[in-house]
Amino acid sequence: MFYFAIDILGTIAFAISGVLVAMEKKLDLFGVFIIAFVTAVGGGTLRDILIGATPVVWLLDPVYIITILATVFFAITFVRHLKYLRTSLMLFDTIGIGLYTMVGIEKGLSADLLPIMCIALGTITASFGGVIRDMLCNEIPVIFRKEIYATACILGGASYFLLVRLPMDPAYAYSGAIVLIIIFRLLAVRFHLALPNIYRNGH
Repeated sequence: MFYFAIDILGTIAFAISGVLVAMEKKLDLFGVFIIAFVTAVGGGTLRDILIGATPVVWLLDPVYIITILATVFFAITFVRHLKYLRTSLMLFDTIGIGLYTMVGIEKGLSADLLPIMCIALGTITASFGGVIRDMLCNEIPVIFRKEIYATACILGGASYFLLVRLPMDPAYAYSGAIVLIIIFRLLAVRFHLALPNIYRNGH
C-alpha cells in the first residue's frame, strides 16, 4: 500500500507538470490531457516494457487514468493560483522525479535486478515522461540540458542502497531517498549547479 501510494503521488505530480507545460503552450483541452498523460505514464511505460511487465501497469489498473483525469481537472481549475508557472512546473517536476525514481527502483528490485540496474530503471522511470512531454511541446528535454536532473535521480537512487543497509525500517530508507532526490534537484536549481559544458570557444 505504501509503494502504491508513492506511485499515485508521482502520477499526480507529473500530471500537474504536464498540464502546466501544455497550458503554457496554449494547447486545447485534449492536448492538455495528452501531455499530462504521457508525462505521468511515459517513464513507467518504458520501464515496464524493459522488464517485460506487460501489459503495462496503467492498462491493468484504471486508477491511473482516473487519477490523471482528476488531476487535469484540478490543475486547470486552480492554475490561476499557480502564479509563477515556471516555478510551479519545476517544483512538481522535482517532486515527480523523487517519487518515480524510487518507484522504478522498487520495480527493479522486484525483478531481481542488480542495484546499478535498479538505479538506471529508476532514472528512466523518473525522466522519460518529461522527455516525451518536452519533445511533444517542441522543447529540448530538460534531461539533455546541462541542468542537474537525471543526476539527482542517480545520486538519490544510490543513497537508497546505502540507507537500506542502516538499521532502520526500509520504508524510512525509501522515503529518505525520495527527500534526498528532491533536495539535490532544488539545490541545483537554487545555486545554478550544472554538469560541465563540453563545448569551448562557442562551438
